[in-house]
Amino acid sequence: MSGQSSRRTVLKGAALAGAAGLGVAACSTESKLGHAGVPTPTAPVALGAPEEIPVGGAKLYREQKVVVSCPAEGQYKAFSAQCTHAGCVLDKIEDNEGNCPCHGSRFDVTTGKALRGPATVPLPAVPVRVENGRLIAGPETAAPKA
Repeated sequence: MSGQSSRRTVLKGAALAGAAGLGVAACSTESKLGHAGVPTPTAPVALGAPEEIPVGGAKLYREQKVVVSCPAEGQYKAFSAQCTHAGCVLDKIEDNEGNCPCHGSRFDVTTGKALRGPATVPLPAVPVRVENGRLIAGPETAAPKA
């Protein structure tokens, strides 16, 4: 019986170690581009009036999955608002830091830089311009979606 008990103990230990290893792999801190591998939007999208973004500040366009900052009057920078860890959309901006609600990653929305993990890859830049008095994000390949 003692041989059988020790065999069970070894098998239990191996099963637990295997499960623990899977847990570590699933929660790896290694960042990937996730669902933000291709910056959003992939087609032009109208965001609204440029005046809605304060100089030195930023605005999150959650539905369009874009964040736009205004470093100086008349200048705009845009980034995908999808976290580069798992693709969740940022939910808020505080002090020019975008927050990912899924795992707590934080990004500098003026540069796209990952500030706190698990994400380590910056937010991808998105082209942004002013056309006919409104901000347009995305490539210049087609007419913007309203």
